[in-house]
Amino acid sequence: MPLATYQFPQGFLWGSATAAHQVEGGNTNNNWHFWENQPGRIANGDKSGLACDWWGGRWQEDLRNAAEGGQNAHRFSIEWSRVQPGPDRWDDHALDYYRQMIKGMRKLGLQPVVTLHHFSDPLWIYEMGGWENEKTVGFFEKFVRKVVKALKDEVSIWVTFNEPNGLVVNSYIDGCFPPGKQDFKAAFTALENLIRAHAAAYHAIHALQPDGLAAYALYYRGFFPKRAWFIPDVLVTEVLTRNFNDLFARAIQHGRVAMLLNKSYVQQAVGTQDYIALQYYSADMVSFNPLRPMQLFSSREYPRDIELSETGFIANIPQGMVQALHWARHFRLPIYITENGVEDSQDTMRPSYLLDHLRQVRRALSHGCDIRGYFHWSQVDNFEWERGWSQRFGLWGLEVDTQRRVRRPSADLYAAICRENGISRRAVKRWAPHMIEKLFPD
Repeated sequence: MPLATYQFPQGFLWGSATAAHQVEGGNTNNNWHFWENQPGRIANGDKSGLACDWWGGRWQEDLRNAAEGGQNAHRFSIEWSRVQPGPDRWDDHALDYYRQMIKGMRKLGLQPVVTLHHFSDPLWIYEMGGWENEKTVGFFEKFVRKVVKALKDEVSIWVTFNEPNGLVVNSYIDGCFPPGKQDFKAAFTALENLIRAHAAAYHAIHALQPDGLAAYALYYRGFFPKRAWFIPDVLVTEVLTRNFNDLFARAIQHGRVAMLLNKSYVQQAVGTQDYIALQYYSADMVSFNPLRPMQLFSSREYPRDIELSETGFIANIPQGMVQALHWARHFRLPIYITENGVEDSQDTMRPSYLLDHLRQVRRALSHGCDIRGYFHWSQVDNFEWERGWSQRFGLWGLEVDTQRRVRRPSADLYAAICRENGISRRAVKRWAPHMIEKLFPD
C-alpha cells in the first residue's frame, strides 16, 4: 500500500517564529531605528514604523491565527531596549507586557520559546561601541537575569542569541547591519564578546532556572564546491564552512575561538548548549575567486535551473537542509529547527519549499536524528532588516498601511501538517497538488 502520511514524533513542536523589532513597532530606542534613519541603509528607504503593531496589541490576532492553524508553539524575542532603556534604568511595565503576551500564548496552547537577543541593541549600547566593547557582555548578562527572573515561571526554552554568526558577518564584514563595518579585526572582537555573552547568559539562566533549556540559534548556510574536482573550490568551501557555520560551535565544544589568523580561548563557553537551535534557508555553490579577499577569496552562486524566490534571495535547495541536519547531529543533542522559510508574496513557491524541506526533516528523523520541533519563518510578513518590506515571508500577508492580515493558502497547508503531526497525501493533494508525484509516488 502506498505511503499515506509522513508521520512526525508525538509531542513534536510545530510553530512559527517572529522577532521583536520586526513585529512590535515603535522601537525607537535601538540601533536599528538609528540605522533605518540613515539614507541608503534600508531597501527602498523603508522604515519599520508600526511593523506588525504587536506592541499595540495585534500579537493577539497573529497568535490566535497561529493557534487556530494547529500550531502548538511560538518563538519570539524580547526587545532589550524596552526592558532596559538606559544603563541604570529598567522598565517593569515592558516586562509586564511581555509576561502578558506569554500568558496569552499559553492560553492559546502555544509553548513560548524566548529569544533574548535578536539582532537589535539598545541605542546606549550601540553608542558605547556595541559588541566591540567588552563591557557589553556584563550589561547583557544583567539584562538576561532581569528577564529570566521575571518570566521563568512561564518559559522553559531560551535562545540566548539569534544567528550570532550572521550578526558578525552582516555587521562587521559585509557591513549591511549596524555599525556597517568591513573590518576582520572588529569582527573577531565582536565574535569573542558574543561568545562570552552567550556563556554568561547560559550560566545565568541555569542559576535562575536549573531545569531550563538554553542555546544560541545558528544560521547554517549550505556550502558546496561548484567543481568538486577543482581543489581550490573545495578548499575555499571548507574555509567558508569553518569561518561561518563552525565559529560558535568550536567555542561551545572546546572553548577555542578562531577566525582566520585570530585566535583566543573562552573556557566558560565550553558546554553551554542544551540543544541545537538550527536555522536553514538556502545553500550556495562556491568557487575560488582571488579577487574577493573580504569574501575569503570565494564567489557564491545558486545552481542553474533551480527554483528561486521572487527577488532571487533564496533558492529551494533541500539538500542543504540534509547537510545542516547531518552537521547538527554530530553534537548529540536534541535539535529544534528554529527558522526555515522563503520570501514569496504570491505564495507560489512556499508550498513546494515547505514540503521539500519538511520531507528532509522527516527522513532525518527516520534515520535516528533527534529533532524535537520546527518553526516556520514567519507567521506574518514583517520588517526584514536591511531588506525592509521588500520580502514577504509570512504564512499570512500584511498590508502595511492598513495592518490588515491576509491569509495565504500556505497557512492552510501548514495548518494541516500541524494538526495531523505529519504530511498527508490528502493535505498535499488539496493544498499542493503539484507535489503529489514527488512526495507520494505510486
